[in-house]
Parts: sequence; C-alpha cells; structure tokens
Amino acid sequence: MPSKINTPLILVNFKTYREASGDNAARLARIIEKVRRQTGVCVGLAPQFVDIAPIAQIVSAPIFAQHVDPIDGGSFTGHVLPQSIRAAGAVGTLINHSERRLRLADIDTAIQQSRKVGLTSVVCTNNQAVSAAVAALKPDMIAVEPPELIGTGVPVSQAQPRVVEDTVKAVKQMDPNIIVLCGAGITKADDVAAAMKLGTEGVLVASGVVKAKDPFKVLSRFAERLTTH
Repeated sequence: MPSKINTPLILVNFKTYREASGDNAARLARIIEKVRRQTGVCVGLAPQFVDIAPIAQIVSAPIFAQHVDPIDGGSFTGHVLPQSIRAAGAVGTLINHSERRLRLADIDTAIQQSRKVGLTSVVCTNNQAVSAAVAALKPDMIAVEPPELIGTGVPVSQAQPRVVEDTVKAVKQMDPNIIVLCGAGITKADDVAAAMKLGTEGVLVASGVVKAKDPFKVLSRFAERLTTH
C-alpha cells in the first residue's frame, strides 16, 4: 500500500451528498486533513470523481475513488479508468460498494487493474461468505457492510457483531495481510470502538460524518476511540 495509508484507518465516503460536493467537498477535505494532522490517525476520503483532482491539490490525506471499472483503456464510453483515477491524485479506490455492485470476475479484474497502476483496493462485502471469496482475490482491504444497515444509524459492529467477527476470521485465514474494515451505520465513537474490539483495523463511514453538524468533532472522537479502544 502507499506509505500515506496506514492503520487504524478512518475512510470517509462522500457518496454524492450535497454536503460533500464541489466547494463543500473541499471544505470537508480540509476538516479531514486537520483531524489527521492533530490526532495522528490516518483519515482518508472518497470524494466524487470530479472532486478528486482539486482536492488532491489542497490536502495530503489519502484520497480514494468511489469506484473503478474493470478495464484497461479503449472503447469504454462512460467508464472509469483506474489509470486516470491514479493520475488525478487518488491512491486507492472502493470496489463493489453496495450502491455500485460488480460481479466476482469483475471485482477480480478491478483489483488487478488497480494494483497495476498503484491503487490500494478496498473491496466492500456484505457477509462472511462473500468476504472469504473476495479474500481469495487478494485485495488490499475488505470492508464488510451489510447493505440493510447502511445509512440507518444502526452500526453493524453492534447489531450484527457475528458478521464482523466471522468476516475477520475468514479473511485472515485466507490471507493475514488483508486489512479488514467495518462499515454500515457507524455514527458514534462507541461504534468505532466496538468495531475495533471485533478485530477490524478501521472503519468505512459516510453519512455519520458527511451529514454531521460538526464533522470535525465527530471525526476527532472517532480518532480518539481508534487509539484508546
């Protein structure tokens, strides 16, 4: 992985929320950079494609794309080329988010194409079985997120702790070097601490930070619990 990415990791998915688009994306990126510098915790961000390049000019926090397509250039109108994402300033990418699903064979190709151009791959999964299958493809990270909990404010680390525990075990048995993150419904510092106690090495968050009244305070509390759990 690129040297600027380390664990424990907080990865903030901007999705297409208005609170994290355009000028708002830059504002939130600066907040993330401030938290990263003040706490020493690695905080990354996954903005919309069009915001990657301008954000890369103003922060040094690790930037991830929200998706890449399993392609290597050519006649693919409307697709997202991993090489272009890397050139824009991203160091990693989400793959197979529940809002942008891929077939297993395409996940494999996306991982390989990402690795080829130096992008860290974070593959999203929904349960132990899928996580084990994805682990065989050797991504850099797996983020387990039951889709029914995404955006609900009900954290998977507390609502379905077995899903997280079993995923960590399954992934580490396949490849102990794969980093496991936990996502879905994480909005409070206690959710972060619970995720870490279950064996994960960080969290993937979205609305809990992006839509917060004070993202700086929320992220600071997350970072504190990551280092004191």
